[in-house]
Amino acid sequence: MPTKGAVTSYLRASRSHRYSILFAMPLLLGYEALAAFLTKPGKAELRNGADAIFRAAFTAVAGARGPSIFMAAVILLAVGLVARDLRMSGGRLKPALFAAMLVESSLIAAVFGMVVGLATAELLGSLHALSLSPVEKTPWSTRLMLSLGAGLYEELFFRVLLVTALAAGARIVLRLGSRAAGTLAALVGALIFSTFHYIGPFGDAWRLQSFVFRALSGLAFSGLYLLRGFGITAWTHALYDAFLLL
Repeated sequence: MPTKGAVTSYLRASRSHRYSILFAMPLLLGYEALAAFLTKPGKAELRNGADAIFRAAFTAVAGARGPSIFMAAVILLAVGLVARDLRMSGGRLKPALFAAMLVESSLIAAVFGMVVGLATAELLGSLHALSLSPVEKTPWSTRLMLSLGAGLYEELFFRVLLVTALAAGARIVLRLGSRAAGTLAALVGALIFSTFHYIGPFGDAWRLQSFVFRALSGLAFSGLYLLRGFGITAWTHALYDAFLLL
């Protein structure tokens, strides 16, 4: 039975950059490998929507080299943060901690799926009309790739960048306290997150049930990010999407 001190140590360490970022790296490697494998000659490359936004922004600034610069920036930032954290912590890593983080993410993903689904059903009466088409009609390998990309890039875009920026704006413009600003940012971010899933050729068909489902999911991920950090949230999101799509 883990002691209270051991649990506290795990919770603190798993939020640190050295564990959180390294834990998320397999998502990046798996996503990029599947994206490269699934790209057919002469066909447009299929990407997660949040990833496409990042790439489009870098392409607008740097032209055709934009996607390569974006990937280099992601890797360099990740390496820099991990290296800095390792120096500050004495350079020690415990492999067993990564296994515990995977178990935690899997359990949270399963719980989120049930809780968010039940909450949506309670609010709207039924989830019968919930549909993830046309993504659900794609091959399983494509759905797995999109799930990995959702965990990585949607959390980076919607939680790390968007919610953080909204909270900062609420504090500066609306003069809200940290807790009120964070709550408002999470709510607005969840609505934007849900709306995002109806955009583009692989977007959902509009249904109130699915919009509420996505918005509640966004709120859940925002809360998880604030409590458990990026790595746990990214894996939870990826597994959550994989459970739904696969």
